[in-house]
Amino acid sequence: MALTTLDPRTALVVIDLQRGIVASPTQPYPTSDVVARSAELAESFRSHGLPVVLVRVSFAPDGSDLAPGRTETSNGRGTPPEGWDVIVDELAGHPEDISVTKRNWGAFYGTDLDLQLRRRGITQIVLTGVATSIGVESTARAAHEHGYHVTLATDAMTDLRADAHQNSVERIFPRLGETGTAAEIGELLAKTRSV
Repeated sequence: MALTTLDPRTALVVIDLQRGIVASPTQPYPTSDVVARSAELAESFRSHGLPVVLVRVSFAPDGSDLAPGRTETSNGRGTPPEGWDVIVDELAGHPEDISVTKRNWGAFYGTDLDLQLRRRGITQIVLTGVATSIGVESTARAAHEHGYHVTLATDAMTDLRADAHQNSVERIFPRLGETGTAAEIGELLAKTRSV
């Protein structure tokens, strides 16, 4: 489904644009492009008085709060470097933004994200961030299940592999909401707020 509308109470939710994650090589877009597009959208949302939610993933140094299930890969288990979970400078420094710290892939489970959104009357979220098929997709699925309208800025997200990004964008996201580029979302935001 192509991008059609933004609700009057829409929030931008930015997933895991933090120092340790943006340092990873990504496809199909470099994280520098994703950060720049997300920062532009954040400025647009702020200028229209709409909430910006900055989500980061973080764990206790000893890993005691990691999801406990067995997996076939390490899932990053180990001691992360100092400052790896700090939001990138391009997005940080706005006290009006909402900060959410998650311990899982998705931003809803085990956090107060739903409460923060509902308290502000939010009915729709626009998602950006890293990684498309992990944190972004998990959050999009939960947002859909929580009854939010979901819009995904497909060029303001990226993944560890291009095929994983493509699978989410082409096969999963159309079932969860609407997709568009950051520029298309920004244009629609300006158009709907100037009426």
